[in-house]
This record gives sequence, C-alpha cells and structure tokens, in this order.
Amino acid sequence: MLQTDILPRTAADFFAGIGLVRYAFERQGWQDMYALDYSEQKARMYAFHFGRSHYDVQDIHTLTAAHIPTVTLAHASFPCTDTSVAGGRKGLAGRESSAFWGFTRLLSEMGDTRPPLILLENVEGFLTSNNGQDIVAALETLSDLGYSLDMLLVDAAHFVPQSRVRLFITGVLHVQPHDIFEQERLLQMSPDVRPEKMQKVIRRLSHIRWSLAELPKLPTRLSSLAELLDLTEPWWEPQRSVYLYNQMHHAHQVRVQALMQQHTWSYGTAFRRMRQRDGVKQSTAEIRTDGIAGCLRTPKGGSARQILFRAGCGQFDARLLNARECARLMGADQYKLSETLSLNDALFGFGDAVCVPVVEWITVHAINPRYDQLTDLFAGTALLRM
Repeated sequence: MLQTDILPRTAADFFAGIGLVRYAFERQGWQDMYALDYSEQKARMYAFHFGRSHYDVQDIHTLTAAHIPTVTLAHASFPCTDTSVAGGRKGLAGRESSAFWGFTRLLSEMGDTRPPLILLENVEGFLTSNNGQDIVAALETLSDLGYSLDMLLVDAAHFVPQSRVRLFITGVLHVQPHDIFEQERLLQMSPDVRPEKMQKVIRRLSHIRWSLAELPKLPTRLSSLAELLDLTEPWWEPQRSVYLYNQMHHAHQVRVQALMQQHTWSYGTAFRRMRQRDGVKQSTAEIRTDGIAGCLRTPKGGSARQILFRAGCGQFDARLLNARECARLMGADQYKLSETLSLNDALFGFGDAVCVPVVEWITVHAINPRYDQLTDLFAGTALLRM
C-alpha cells in the first residue's frame, strides 16, 4: 500500500465480533471500512449499534483478497478457543484458532496492497500454546510478510475493574527493525507491558524483525466494580443467594460473613467451578472481593456465568451480571443494547470482545506513532519523485 499521498486512517476488522475494536478505533480517529465474523448473533449486536453496511458474515477461509478493501490498518482478534489454557490447547492447528492462517493468507494474497499496519489480539496462553511453537510460527509468518513486530501483554484491570490479560502483536511495513542495543533499551523501559516471560521470547527469536514501541507505563485504574453496577437490576430471591453461599468453601464463607457485619455494602464476584469440597468433587462458588470482576467469558465449553454479590448490613444478596454491566466492564458504556437481547447472547458478544480502553491505549501509544512515521516516510518519498 505504498503510495505518495497521505495515508487515510482506514481499518479492516477481522473476527470483529460485536465491534468493540471499531468502537475504540473510531474514538481515536480511525474509520472502519470492513468487518468480518462468522457469527450471525454477533452481527446482530454489531448492527444494532453501528448498522451493518460492511459486515461480512462468513468463514475467513472462504474469502479472497478481492473481498477486502484497501486499508491502512488491519486488526485480527482471531479465536482463542484452541490457544487458551481453558481450551483444548490444540493451538493454531485447532479448528477455530487456525483462523489465524486464514488472516495471514489474505495478507499474503494482497501483495503490495496489504495494510502497512496490523494489530492482532489473543489470550496470554498463546505464548505457551503448543509448547511455545505457535507464537514462534505466528511471528515468523508475519515477519516473512515484511512486518516489523512488537509484542505486548496488557491487563484490562489497568483501565476497568475487570481482570483480563491479553496478548497483542503490532506490525508495521517499510520500517527497519531495531538493532539489538535499541531493542534491549526498549525492553528494559517497559517491563509492565513486556514482562520477563515475553522478553525472553523476544530475545530468543533474534531472527524476527523486531521494532519495539517506546511506551509509557500503564495507567492506574480509577474506577471500582461498585461504580459500574446497574442499581435497577433486582437481586435473586433469598433462597437462591443462600444456595450460592452454601456452595462456597468454608474460607470464602468466613470472608462473606465478615463483610456482612459491616454497615456498608461491599461487592464481589463469583464463578461456579467443579472443585473438591468436603471430600467430593462438586460445583463450588469461588469469590473475589478486591473490587475487580473476573474475566468476562462466553457461556460455552462449560464456562460458568459470572455472579455478582453484595454483602453488608447483615445481608448477602447475589445475581448474575447483566448485559449493561458487561458493556461497562469492557469500557463500552455507550454501546447500544437491544431490549430483546438475551443475557447469554450478551455474554457471547462481550466475552469474546476486546476491552475498549486497552485498544485505545495501544492505538494512541503504539499504532498512531507508527502511522505518523509512515506518513512522513511516504511524504518524503513523494518529494523525492517530484
């Protein structure tokens, strides 16, 4: 896509889901030109908020480069089903996570018109999937396509009250990789987004075209779980909350009792998991009370729905997180939700999405500086040709 005019801030969103990456990009000056996903349900949520003029519902393996408009930035949150530690760990050879190869095939087919900027997202488990061979294969493929790469690990808890660690890979064409000395300087500057386990991967893979962004420290979160709650949502009937309490380990029950003795409300979350309790493997409620929700997840593959509880003033109440609270936990407070949207459909949408302020932070500090660098490069090329 090397051209002599100023690059437009246009993007294509692969595995777009309900569009939270577009939501973030648009807040930072980018225009979404294309979206792809294979889920009709997610497409309906996307259409309710954005409209559906350029949303393609099909398998990426059926596409050719001719389907994709020429854009400056391509994003791909390829499925994490096979790379997550909670999944089958089949990696990039798995039925869903192999969609990564569909994305890179399209980049290859685009040739000189491939986007000069890319952003990929997946779970932290991608670092260790297939004994670490999947991340190597992915980085080698992107590097062979001409991209100079960077890799970040960001927990959404720096931005919103949700524990959600995700791996990001950025790539830029037409920019020379860093030498080993500059690379080491930048690694030492940013241990919060490139922790030691990631630094080891970057150092070990010296044949990859690395070009690391100079990044600030991640911000400190200002909001708590309690501030994002929908106060209109009713709590469960007392007997259902008591049932949840009785599913807890004794140590967790003691924590809840201590909170109940306070004169103010405290809020926490719980997931039900199969655990050994009282010598028997059974459904067990595990709680957290640090003001941060657990990672939102899709209700598939045995994953439980996240439960919200409050304790204080001698009471204990519980209920499921609702769709609006899920949107707020993803930093998408203004996301439009249909009144007919089921909770399961909302969880499918938000559980597979990318946290909005995380994408914004990466766009501001890693993507936009690269865009400016490319714009200067292309402008200089145009002057030389005049």
